[in-house]
Parts: sequence; structure tokens; C-alpha cells
Amino acid sequence: MTIPLIISLCVLVLIAYAFDVSSKHTKIPTVIILLILGFAMHWAIDFFGVIMPNLYPLLPVIGTLGLILIVLEAGLDLELNKTKKKIITKSFFAALLPLLMLFLIIGFAINYQSGAGLMNCFINAIPFCIISSAIAIPSAQNLSGDKKEFVVYESSMSDILGVILFNFFLTNDTIGFGSFATFIFQIVVMLFISLIASIGLAFMIKKIDHHVKFIPIMVMIILIYAVSKIYHLPALIFILIFGLFLNNLDELRQFSFIKKLEPKQLDLEVHRFSKLTAEVTFLTRTIFFLLFGYSITSDALLNTETLPFAFGVVAVIVFIRFLQLKLSNMTVSPLLFIAPRGLITIMLFISIPISKKINFVSNSLMIQVIILSVLIMMFGLILGKSQNQNIPHKISKKGSE
Repeated sequence: MTIPLIISLCVLVLIAYAFDVSSKHTKIPTVIILLILGFAMHWAIDFFGVIMPNLYPLLPVIGTLGLILIVLEAGLDLELNKTKKKIITKSFFAALLPLLMLFLIIGFAINYQSGAGLMNCFINAIPFCIISSAIAIPSAQNLSGDKKEFVVYESSMSDILGVILFNFFLTNDTIGFGSFATFIFQIVVMLFISLIASIGLAFMIKKIDHHVKFIPIMVMIILIYAVSKIYHLPALIFILIFGLFLNNLDELRQFSFIKKLEPKQLDLEVHRFSKLTAEVTFLTRTIFFLLFGYSITSDALLNTETLPFAFGVVAVIVFIRFLQLKLSNMTVSPLLFIAPRGLITIMLFISIPISKKINFVSNSLMIQVIILSVLIMMFGLILGKSQNQNIPHKISKKGSE
């Protein structure tokens, strides 16, 4: 049983890699292929009567690792300088304002539909309000530089702001001055921890000369994240700050302690660390979506009770995004379609305590919203590709006239 399982996993990962490489031509998001492969694997196992252990408990563990690595990878890709100020500001508000609007609209809609308490409705609504950077960033790799940069900044900020909002409502039964004071205090504490830990880990990257060096650093990053979560601190802030700190050492040269890190020499190590992070992130993300596809059943996917509400949620997401892009003076296509729900939606949905869960907001609704949002992104990217292919033809025709 062990060897066939290893062979199956290796084949599935290699298939996922092949589709990931070819996605720049096909415009089909790799996540669609992974979900289909996982679903097909479940069907084949049931058809042949193979006895498999329950893999669902692995989903939150691998998902948490994937979330950490995805945010870290994004931080290691983002540049902070004066030339980026405009796009960072635009991306921040592009992440924040739709998040808050969707939070209110979907929350009140769940309240109307289920009759449950408003606080629980808001908690159950938040997972649907967050753009999945795990899907958006890889899908935006073939966009032009400014659009790709916008998607990376926006989706990363959406993840972090969404998780902060989720934790705020999850840890407060009532909202008042005390809860806001505690929330601000937690952010300040996390910023301080992030700064100290980032400097310390950067020194370790520079000083360690053992042939195994980056895996212990990654383990320490995960450890700091996990301990921070125990104390209900916004731990994703640390992950993002650490990535930004390493990738923007040149912008911090005026500080004396940065000079001690020897930025030019450290940049080489950071580049190697970034490459390893991208590789591990790909593997973790692949396994996560394969497992999630494996957990999907036909009944959940085709549940007619939740399907109309799922269409409504996705329609509101697209409409709010259209307004946000127009107000930001951004090009509507193809950015309008790149607002998928995915890993972060699943992780937050799983994290809702049973006492706060609403029966109407079921696995079926979550799966349907994710699938619909990813399909819209896929068709939007394919449409954008066909439009781009027509542009040179029109120009050459005009020139010949």
C-alpha cells in the first residue's frame, strides 16, 4: 500500500507541475487541475474499493503551512521604495474596502437567510470576503508588470487583513472600546516581535555556515507563527514583515545595524532562500489542493439548496470588484476576474468553532463559491488572452492600409 501511494503522489505532483508550466499558454489555473485530480482520485479509490485512511485532518495542517509559505513568498517578492508608494497605497485600499463591504453585505445576507445571531453571521461571512493569494498570485504571473504587481500586493494584503478581521471577531463576543484597545495592543506587540525576530533571523542567515541552513530558519518562522497564534496575535504580520525585511535591505542601509548585516553579501543568501521558499510553497500548495479535491463529494458540489446563494455571493464579489477597479482608475479586464477564493477561505472556514458555525454556511456553499470564483477567473484570463492576441493583428492591418 505504501509504494502505490508514493507512486500516485509523485505522478500527481508531476502532472501538477506540467500544468503549472503550461498555464501561461492555456490560461487554465493549476488549482482547477489539482481539484479535478483530487476528485478523480477519490472516485477511483471508491470505484476500486481501496481502503484509505481519513486524510481530512491533514488539510488544516498543510493549509497552515501553505498559508505561511505563500505570504512569505509574497513578502520576498515585494519591493518597498518611493516608486512603489502609489501601487502599495492603491493595493491596500483595494484589499481593505471590498473586504469591509463584502463582510457587511454577505454577513447581513446570511443573517437574513438563516436567522442566526449577527456576530456569528459576520464570522461565517469573512472567509468568503478574502482573495486567495495562493491562487491569484500564480494566475497573475503572465500579466503585464504593473497588473501582476497589483495582484501580488492586493491579494497578500487581503489575506492578512482578512485574517486579522476574522481573529478580531472570533475572540470578541461583543464589540466595544476594550476590544478595540486589545486589538491595537496585539498589533503593536506583533510589530515589535516581528522587528526583533526579523533582525535575529537575518543574522542567522548570514552567520550560519552549515550546509543545512534554510530549513531550520523555516522551522523557526513556523514556530514563531504558531506561538503567536496561541496568544491570539496577528501572526501573519510577522511572516509578511520578515519577507519584506529580507527583500528590502537596500532600502534600510542608513541604519547602522543593517550595515552589520552586510546587505550585498546577505542578498545572495536571501536569493537562495527565496528560491527554496518558492519550491516548497509549490509542493505544499499542490498537496493541499489535491487533498481538498479529494475531500469534495458530488453531493456537496451539486447541492441545490446552497447553489443559488453561492451564485449570489460570487455575483456580489464581482460587482464590488468592478466598482473598486473603476474608483481606483484601474484597467477592468482582466483584473476584474482575478478575485478567487481558495486556501484562505478553506482555512478560516475550518477554524470556525462548532459553537459559532451556522448550518446554512456549509461545506457545500464553501466549495461552490471557490469553484465558481476560480472558473470565472479562468474564463476571464482566457478571454483576456484572446483579446491580446487580436491586438497585433489589428495594428498590422491598419499599417498595411
